[in-house]
Amino acid sequence: MQINPTISKRHMWTVMALLCSGYMIAYFDRINISVAVASPDFKQFFGLTDVDRGALNSAFFWSYAVLQIPAGWLVDRYGVKWPYAGGFFVWSVLSGATAWSTKLSQLLTIRVCLGVGESMITPAGMRWIRLNVPESRRGLMIGLYMAAAKLGPGVGAFIATYLLLHSGWRNMFLILGFGGLLWLVPWVALVRDDDREREKAIVKEAGPQSQVSLWRIMKSPIMIGTVIGTFCYQYFVYYCMTWLPSYFKEQRNLPLDQMGMFTTFSFLGMAVVATAAGYAADRLIERGGNPVRVRKTFIIAGFLTASTEIIGAYAESQSVALFFAVFSLSGLGLMTANYWALTQTLLPGAAIGRIVGVQNCAANLPGIVAPLLTGWLKQTTGSYEAPMQAIWLFLLAGIGAYVFLVREKYVPKGA
Repeated sequence: MQINPTISKRHMWTVMALLCSGYMIAYFDRINISVAVASPDFKQFFGLTDVDRGALNSAFFWSYAVLQIPAGWLVDRYGVKWPYAGGFFVWSVLSGATAWSTKLSQLLTIRVCLGVGESMITPAGMRWIRLNVPESRRGLMIGLYMAAAKLGPGVGAFIATYLLLHSGWRNMFLILGFGGLLWLVPWVALVRDDDREREKAIVKEAGPQSQVSLWRIMKSPIMIGTVIGTFCYQYFVYYCMTWLPSYFKEQRNLPLDQMGMFTTFSFLGMAVVATAAGYAADRLIERGGNPVRVRKTFIIAGFLTASTEIIGAYAESQSVALFFAVFSLSGLGLMTANYWALTQTLLPGAAIGRIVGVQNCAANLPGIVAPLLTGWLKQTTGSYEAPMQAIWLFLLAGIGAYVFLVREKYVPKGA
């Protein structure tokens, strides 16, 4: 299948740069609350318990996860450019407005509404990549896109910590939120609004066999396994995004500046590995490797490497614990680009926004579960060992889903 022969390499890389930078900014506005709830001043001002902190870290995903499928429909119906721009504007303004909060209820409301604005980001980005990037480059492009999602919390934790220490939590939210609006200028000026026409051409070229109903896709073992595996992968990511700063400070006794630094190292490592693994898988496929087998190998290797986090949970040595905190999350990057690319390889391309919406809904439900379950387990047991045991069990379940359910023989066929 020929992918958008009219797009130049320069324009493709320009849009990818905008998509990646937009994703990073989105994660700045997610990680800022995780940094804030680790601050004694912020906790004292709002009178936060561990359960309150878990709720604050989770609230964003109450709307974000639920709206993934509607967001996928929206970008399928109206294209990528304008829905994305509208969502970006909404979430940036809300993030900045957090600075004026005075009550926990206000914080929770803003975080829920922030999830509404950001719901466009993954369905829109994945749809653009699917319609404009060939299979032989898709692993690299998705790797870069997902690496931006890991660089976002990594760089964002560093910036947010710096701003918190030097300007206070209110200025941190103002700068990170309203500053992001500058991104909209190049997006509106440079991105074309032509992906709906491109999708029609792809469907016509593929023929009737590509017309598979969304219901048939949803009930296939591949989609079920992908949903389970995606949930398990993201559970670990969202634990790290929402509780890792507090873990470093409270369990490993790191000062605030080192807390931000090690959080940054963890996500930067994941970003580097995600990009490298996507590129490596592309090269193996280009040399004749079976795309499904190659990408599944990277996925399972990522799950196995990530499961070493359990070693850090029981380590008495601080240096060992910090090593495995960084190593396990970085290793999970082996699967980051490949599990998204595998979905696009195995499932039909029509209505890709909705398919991505379903997968990203599964990817963000743990954004609700992980902060709440972690907060409850920590408050109940008094340590981070039980939350990290839960992560390990989810990682093992993810391996099982990809081994037994996400198989080429289960690819749904057209009527």
